[in-house]
Amino acid sequence: MSVIRSIAALLVLGLASPVLAEPIGFFQLADTRYDSGVPVPEARFGFGLGERPVRHEQMVSYLTEIAQGSDRITVETIGYTHEHRPILFFVVTAPENQARIEDIRAAHLAQLDPATAAGSGPAIIWLNYGVHGAEPSGMDAAIPMLYHLAAAEGDEIEQTLRDSVVLITAVFNPDGHSRRAGLVEMFGSDTAVTDPAHAQHNWPSARTNHYWFDLNRQWLLQTQPESRAWLTQWHRWKPQVSADFHEMGTDATFYFHPGEPRRLNPLIPGRARELTRNIAQHHIGFLDQEARLYTTEEGFDNFYVGKGSTYPQVNGSLGILFEIGSARGGLIESDHGLVSHADNVRTQFRTGLTTIAGALAQRSEIAAYQRQFFADAAVSAGRDRTSGYVFSAEGDPARLNLFLDLLDRHDVTVHALARDLRADGRTYRAGEAYIVPMQQPQYVMIRALFDRVTSFEENVFYDVSGWTLPLAYDLEYSALTGNLSAQSLGEMAHPGDITFSAPPVSSYGYVLRWSDYYAPRALYRLLDADIRVRVATERAMITTQDGLIEFGPGTTFIPLVGQDASAAEIHGLVSRIAAEDGVPVYSAMTGSTPGDTPDLGDRNGFRPIERPEILLLFDDGISLYDAGEVWHQLDHRMQIPVTLRRKSELAGLDWSRYTHLVVVGGNNTGFASGDLERIRDWIRDDGGVLIASRQGAQMAQEAFFGADEGGDDEVPATGDPARRDYGAMPVDDAEHVIGGAIFAGDLDTSHPIGFGYSDRFIAVHRNTEIVLERPQDDPFAVVVEYAADPLLSGYASQRRRDEIAGTPAVIAQRLGRGSVVMFADNPNFRATFRGPEKMFLNAVFFGSLIDRPRGDY
Repeated sequence: MSVIRSIAALLVLGLASPVLAEPIGFFQLADTRYDSGVPVPEARFGFGLGERPVRHEQMVSYLTEIAQGSDRITVETIGYTHEHRPILFFVVTAPENQARIEDIRAAHLAQLDPATAAGSGPAIIWLNYGVHGAEPSGMDAAIPMLYHLAAAEGDEIEQTLRDSVVLITAVFNPDGHSRRAGLVEMFGSDTAVTDPAHAQHNWPSARTNHYWFDLNRQWLLQTQPESRAWLTQWHRWKPQVSADFHEMGTDATFYFHPGEPRRLNPLIPGRARELTRNIAQHHIGFLDQEARLYTTEEGFDNFYVGKGSTYPQVNGSLGILFEIGSARGGLIESDHGLVSHADNVRTQFRTGLTTIAGALAQRSEIAAYQRQFFADAAVSAGRDRTSGYVFSAEGDPARLNLFLDLLDRHDVTVHALARDLRADGRTYRAGEAYIVPMQQPQYVMIRALFDRVTSFEENVFYDVSGWTLPLAYDLEYSALTGNLSAQSLGEMAHPGDITFSAPPVSSYGYVLRWSDYYAPRALYRLLDADIRVRVATERAMITTQDGLIEFGPGTTFIPLVGQDASAAEIHGLVSRIAAEDGVPVYSAMTGSTPGDTPDLGDRNGFRPIERPEILLLFDDGISLYDAGEVWHQLDHRMQIPVTLRRKSELAGLDWSRYTHLVVVGGNNTGFASGDLERIRDWIRDDGGVLIASRQGAQMAQEAFFGADEGGDDEVPATGDPARRDYGAMPVDDAEHVIGGAIFAGDLDTSHPIGFGYSDRFIAVHRNTEIVLERPQDDPFAVVVEYAADPLLSGYASQRRRDEIAGTPAVIAQRLGRGSVVMFADNPNFRATFRGPEKMFLNAVFFGSLIDRPRGDY
């Protein structure tokens, strides 16, 4: 049937008005009575589902009203988004269950302990609605679902509610959905436009949250407020079944788990797939009855544990993914006819009901499976050669606290290290390190977090294959074997506020170490207050109120002399830094330093820096994910303002305002010739610092250091020199003077981009095949070089490993008066790789400190 004939047929059937608006009757079950006292959606919205987008505030108001008027439903606000929209959490069950809901929850959690007797409480079922803002039926399906659970009458619904507790988050991503609704309304028409090319069907950035994060990758990483809110509730309940509702390309049909059988994380028991397949028979029964197209064991994997349908499966639950071909703006053409939003919402709603029915049909089997999951975990932990992990973060309590927070969110038990412990040639100090014992209920989750996996049955992945999080956090950590000594396990540890006392008043100045995670935030606070700051370019021995202390490169010194602010104002500011930024501040007692370390007044050992003014490009071929991660890191974490600008809108920009330009990866990082020439002039003549990653780095290397450029005009190319440490440049220069899955890298800690690191080992994330060329004219430019055998965790073919081995991961080069810092991959990946993040921030603050070699190498 042609599209025109399809539209005509729908009009005859009365299904298009104007974009297939549907009253609640379209969603109600034919054999079910409904309480007329429960308000229907169209009575509150003023339109039927499908006619126009349901805005988040409308949904919050309507669903809250339903919950408050029902003895079956309770609702609470469990968190707020970056744009301060509420995230609602609903608990739905029979009124008699609501009266003892905490007892039900406690009994459910208690029976997960193999040492206790098995329980027989209600099934605990979780429904995820709306994690992606560009997938509207995943949000709107919560409306008929909660209406049905509140208004349906009869023996069947009452029995269902007695036998289950249904947990609903509505919605997971309010900011993304609000962005999408605005775009649909902006391009709305009085008559339906079904052409997929129509602007109403295309929503840049609507999938993500405020900072352009894909929240369906946040179950594991936990860097965003939305995911933190819902995961807290998930672990409070530990549901037996978790259903996750999504949309996919319009030409697709309908998909639901169990998924591709060969793409299963080995940590997930095979029994989970069997039970999920049994639930799928209930979906199939409904879909066959309506002669709908679907697929259930093709395409989608269960490997990356950070997704909403896979995370539950390494935590004892059954995770079920639903994906439906999107109707986009409401009514759209597809390969299999017209697709309407209202019909998609109905399908998502009905398969939510079949999920509940399928779970209840196997109620005892699923409860036994979840209980057995934790019993098997205890057995496996006892057999595991690894008895636990010890970890620390030298000189950075804030980063250590962030990792404790992550483990706490995953319900992992952690102990303080009670006595010094030696492992892998390293001494872990009591009071500075922690232990995760393997013998605990979250054994499987610990393996998901700590395992280094490099071998796979099949190398096809929907998402990343390596996520060993101690590497991502750049921790010192070791696997422990044998029985953990009771003397080593201190008190249970939890994250807390990292704060320090104000330093004693100094008559000379104050010192901040650069190894602390929030040191960049503290430094920007000083610069923004117009405080003159000097940064150590090498190791320094400084006499403080606590005696003589060795500080590393990047150390910040705030002299009292030459400041516009008074000594009292400076002391007040550094005291707030210690308390609010969690960075210890030391009082300098003298400017004189012992031995061969520079005095505090040494103009080369301590160099002044200026406040960064950062321009971040996005859109027009630039990856929003990558750009959002930079934006989040600078703005949200470090409280450094960032100017956002579309790559295609550089004409007329006042370049003199900016000190830094950030160009991340994407499918088109090229510039118009005029823009590229202006950027080159800004770097060469104005001293600008370009920070580029992934395809952006490849572009920068070709544009500014390629064959046509001939490198820096002042330093001719002389072949392929051996790499040298940046810190050796003065000595090496004098000798010739007349008069960078998870990969391992070797980090030059003497380089300004390497300041603040305690050792040369660095774990970096890669998801591209990009290989940066080694600079021919500057042997000191390679900040990080990939190891000879670089793969630490995740998949990479032997060919790719060989191509990457020994190549630059990070390059920093002078270009005229400015600098270009190039990252082969994304240093801010998903706001999780704490090690590379510091290099990025070093590029922000110390990019202008990079020198060029004068010798001929």
